[in-house]
Amino acid sequence: MMFLKIDMKQMREIQPHRNTEKSEQGPSVSFANLALKQVCTLGECLLWDARGQRWCWTDIEEACVFTWTGGKDFPLRHALPDRSGCFAIAKSGRWLIGLAKGLAWGDWEGQSLVVTPLCPVEAEQPETRINDGRTDRSGRLVFGTLHEAAERLPTGRFYQYSLDHGLRRLDLPPVRIANSICFSPDGRTMYFTDTPTGMIQQCSYDSDTGQVGEPRTFAHVTAPGYPDGSVVDAQGCLWNAQWGASRVQRFSPEGQLLFEVLCEAPQITCPAFGGADLDTLMITSAREHMGPQALEQSPLSGSLFCHQALGGLGLQDAFFDDQPSTT
Repeated sequence: MMFLKIDMKQMREIQPHRNTEKSEQGPSVSFANLALKQVCTLGECLLWDARGQRWCWTDIEEACVFTWTGGKDFPLRHALPDRSGCFAIAKSGRWLIGLAKGLAWGDWEGQSLVVTPLCPVEAEQPETRINDGRTDRSGRLVFGTLHEAAERLPTGRFYQYSLDHGLRRLDLPPVRIANSICFSPDGRTMYFTDTPTGMIQQCSYDSDTGQVGEPRTFAHVTAPGYPDGSVVDAQGCLWNAQWGASRVQRFSPEGQLLFEVLCEAPQITCPAFGGADLDTLMITSAREHMGPQALEQSPLSGSLFCHQALGGLGLQDAFFDDQPSTT
């Protein structure tokens, strides 16, 4: 996702225990466990594949995706032809992949992922790339773009892709870094952010027409954090990974901060629920832009972290609908 260099002096001290604590001045706090030690440059787009019973995520800057069944097994690394900001698992089992400058199909041939270009995205803008994305509740992919140059101009946009309608641009304001795309359980509310603003926004959303309502502020992310990836649980609460703050925060449907999970890495990028009972919150992280001193202080940066949640709290992402309409 990101671009922000972290002032390590701003970081809170991460304690080496796992107990949940209750602060009289704030929300309950818990500590994540290390799930898988990795050195992802920019781990992102974490998904639970319910059919394959495996975790899937991308390392954007290394142009690869990982699949992992958990336990003692090592993750499998699958090379991509370009960087990937997001992907979706389709009903057929193939993947719809958001590469830097276009969408592509990913077909599995054994353990190999064969990638075939589908359609370009913002080909006229060489300084943008596809970033965060997620399927809506109807199985259409919604994703956004970011401006990669140092000045971070607000040229990023939000799109929806489906077999029914192809690529449609959503009528939302331009952004510098599109992120936090997720949907309420009924699919009628879309959440998103322009990361540098520190604000998570929401709007009404109609999957069939691609129409969106006027954006309004859902929650403010406090310093030193910036909103990165988000996911919505079965109770309609939003969990947001916060770059620069070593944490994932849970907000009520009304935007009230309820709970936070701390990780032993500063650059937290994307949360996802999974496991047989959808009761495991897995979290990706990154080590991008971290120098030797920062990495010495946070050696687990780039790893996967996990937190045990209540059974059934997770909400499975919809599979991308790759079955052509017959009507």
